[in-house]
Amino acid sequence: MRLADGPQVECEIEVAAPPERVWRLVSDISTSAQYSPELQWVEWLDGAEGPAVGACFVGRNSNAGLGEWQSVSRIAEFVEPLTFRWEVVREDDRNGEALTVWTYTLAPAADGSSTRLRHGMRIGPARGPLQEFVASAPEREERIVGGRLAQLRAGIEATLAGVKAEAEA
Repeated sequence: MRLADGPQVECEIEVAAPPERVWRLVSDISTSAQYSPELQWVEWLDGAEGPAVGACFVGRNSNAGLGEWQSVSRIAEFVEPLTFRWEVVREDDRNGEALTVWTYTLAPAADGSSTRLRHGMRIGPARGPLQEFVASAPEREERIVGGRLAQLRAGIEATLAGVKAEAEA
């Protein structure tokens, strides 16, 4: 996988809970921080008290190989109870292009008793730290991008497992 290919990862899980219960969990930004091995905590910015298109939040991340960093995200789509999408943006350009795009998508069962939950992310279109790292070692691009996607997949799977366990409890 190369950066020009628009790298992304998406995972899904069947949750034996109605979509309203699953939605309450995934639309609460603190849920991802509770289950993700990388995202440590989140906080709304600029007086926002919950998700709405245009609202921003800050998150602190930690990864053994990458260190610690902070990111700012902007809510890009919020369609209850189906889609929650946010874009990681530059802190000094909250209206700029996304460095990464993260999405939760819910597909309720016909009888409303369960929910297929998808969670995924896509890198870009804006140039961010991963692109800068690849530029320093272009001969290793596929390995770098593949390794990062594997880390992200593991984190997404852990987050989905946590949401499932909490929703079904």
